Amino acid sequence: MKIDTAVTRLSALAQASRLSVFRLLVEKGPDGMPAGEIAERLGVAPNNLSFHLKELSNAGLLKSRQEGRFVYYAPDFKAMNALLAYLTENCCVGSAAAPVDCAIPATCKEC
Repeated sequence: MKIDTAVTRLSALAQASRLSVFRLLVEKGPDGMPAGEIAERLGVAPNNLSFHLKELSNAGLLKSRQEGRFVYYAPDFKAMNALLAYLTENCCVGSAAAPVDCAIPATCKEC
């Protein structure tokens, strides 16, 4: 992943409503959720939600699909996992001792 892509994705998540939307959709899974239900569950006004969904989609973190008159949004798990991998790819490389609470022991070179 290029640094610009990582910055764009992190920037999209660096806002309370967008982070809440993304976490809710991650909990829901690959089937996603219609925009109206997201707004209702999070107590976000529909016009504000549209803006946040657009930002997350433009960052490549959400996918959308039309079903009848509803638009369903779901996380792009491949993009999410790529961002997590980018953030942790060099974990503990420069450390003499691995951190006790390493988040990625399977891939950490020191854990």
